[in-house]
Amino acid sequence: MHSIQVTVGSASGLHARPASTFVKAAAQQPAKVTVGRPGQTPVDARSLLSVLALAAGRGETLELTADGDGAQDAVKALAELLASDLDATA
Repeated sequence: MHSIQVTVGSASGLHARPASTFVKAAAQQPAKVTVGRPGQTPVDARSLLSVLALAAGRGETLELTADGDGAQDAVKALAELLASDLDATA
């Protein structure tokens, strides 16, 4: 199992557009990835409604966890995505 903590970089947090970009990227990963606040129950990173329900704002710390083949690369790629300003690239 691989985990990494990342700070949300999007200017308006993980709202609809950045969340959609993140969920699409998570769905393309070979390993199942979960996301959540450290110490809380994580949600499936492939579920748009679950990711939106986190209501994560800019500067909040989220923890990505993945297990299985490609887990380390999956959390690294998704962490880089979350840390970037997805509003600026959308």
